Amino acid sequence: GCDKAPCVSPSPRSLFSHPRTPRGGTQGCCPPPRGFLEGTPRGCPAALAAASPGADECLEEDEDELEPGLDEAEAEPEPESGAKTAGGSRGAVLTRRGITLRVLLRDGLLEPARGVLSIYYLGKKFVGDLGADGTITWQETGQVFNSPSAWATHCKRLVNPAKKSGCGWASVRYKGQKLDQYKAAWLRKHQPNTPAAEESLASEGEEDELPEEEEEEAAREGRAPAPEPAAAKRPEERSKKQQCRSLAEQAGTDHGPPGKRPENKPRVPVRYCTLGTRDTARNPQTLVEVTPFAAINKFQPFNVAISSNVLLLLDFHSHLTRSEVVGYLGGRWDTNTQLLTVLRAFPCRSRLGDAEAAGAVEEEICQSLFLRGLSLVGWYHSHPFGPALPSLHDIDAQMDYQLKLQGSGNGFQPCLALICGPYYHGNPGVESKIAPFWVMPPPEQRPNDYGIPMEVEVAYIQDGFLTNDVLQEMTLLVEFYKGAPDLVKFQELWSQDQTYLDKLKGSLASRTPKDQSFAHVLEQIYSLLKLSG
Repeated sequence: GCDKAPCVSPSPRSLFSHPRTPRGGTQGCCPPPRGFLEGTPRGCPAALAAASPGADECLEEDEDELEPGLDEAEAEPEPESGAKTAGGSRGAVLTRRGITLRVLLRDGLLEPARGVLSIYYLGKKFVGDLGADGTITWQETGQVFNSPSAWATHCKRLVNPAKKSGCGWASVRYKGQKLDQYKAAWLRKHQPNTPAAEESLASEGEEDELPEEEEEEAAREGRAPAPEPAAAKRPEERSKKQQCRSLAEQAGTDHGPPGKRPENKPRVPVRYCTLGTRDTARNPQTLVEVTPFAAINKFQPFNVAISSNVLLLLDFHSHLTRSEVVGYLGGRWDTNTQLLTVLRAFPCRSRLGDAEAAGAVEEEICQSLFLRGLSLVGWYHSHPFGPALPSLHDIDAQMDYQLKLQGSGNGFQPCLALICGPYYHGNPGVESKIAPFWVMPPPEQRPNDYGIPMEVEVAYIQDGFLTNDVLQEMTLLVEFYKGAPDLVKFQELWSQDQTYLDKLKGSLASRTPKDQSFAHVLEQIYSLLKLSG
């Protein structure tokens, strides 16, 4: 956990949230607190930022607002004439469907402002700006929508692609209060004789999900849910911990202070089916067994291929320290073949609390991705002495990263998570367990459940040789951890007959290319490790 509030970047165009720095930072490796995972850093090509399709969504019409055959001018009745046309039931329905955000803005029920609109769906929060012209700008991407339903449908489908369109007016809130309540207030003011049945604004076919979402948000904020909050806090006034989840939270959670042996406190994994509804009393570091897609009669929605050099570098990184490490994955996503190819690992060489060094490392990663024509496709972290299984915290973080990496595009783009367990004695043999996982949203009728950690099947590509990039990164990592209090003592015994260095060599052997011309370089790196303690 982290008790220090993060600094919030002004850029809304984020992929992963920026990390947070705990007080009394542990000796772990963490990603930077700012940079391209929050927006586009200085000097980083804008091509790496999440692109907004701009007005593509602006023309999407809201079937819940406009009656077929009405243009926008006809759909916005003047308040004076609204009461006159309210005599018949049909007229009332036409007028209700004609109430748009522009009508409510014009009549003073709403005011344009940043961050006043929000959606809560299956445990996720989306924040939007209300424009003077009645458009909605999603802060996450800068994407513009012309109606509440267009925005709500887009956001819900990001979380749950199977989601059917529903009533955005019942899903979107203005300053914490549902928009359909403002629509009802407009009707009461301008059509006082409208029967109560006509004033009901529930949309046909909309799932009964909102009360559960409201209770979930209330529980997360530690307050009692208000049935009709008159003036909820602005999003920027809410707990910063809700607004930012980060890779840095992954670092330093699997170990105690340097020198303390975390393997003395084994964590017993639980099955997902035993979790049930979210419980604040449950330890967020609880490990959860992954679920195969076949076990729930589903197909894996994408294919994955990973380069052996990626596994070698992240395995090497994970072996160096008793603390958790993190890094990013670069590769390519082919929408035609639905194949995600992971080609490079980018270790984060920065300590908790060192914001200046962290920013430099992140900008370096950003430039490296761009120069190689790669995209950010995921992340990795280690459980040094524990199983390579996700914790509840990892599951929530991964769900957030999947949404952020998908960005503003309408198409699906996966985000892969890898967990490396280098020193877990439950692994068969000396080879580290490297486990890929992905999170499936909980069933829509159970929005307060945890996401489901899914086991991802992967094809491994054996590289023909070690690239200079990998060798250089290994050397930089050795230099970075040199003399650190949490550096693994490679000359000490890991088991009865093997040192930690033997363990490292044995694990990397299966990931090392057949070409032995680089063997002498690896031996030099191993020699540096002996001297680095």
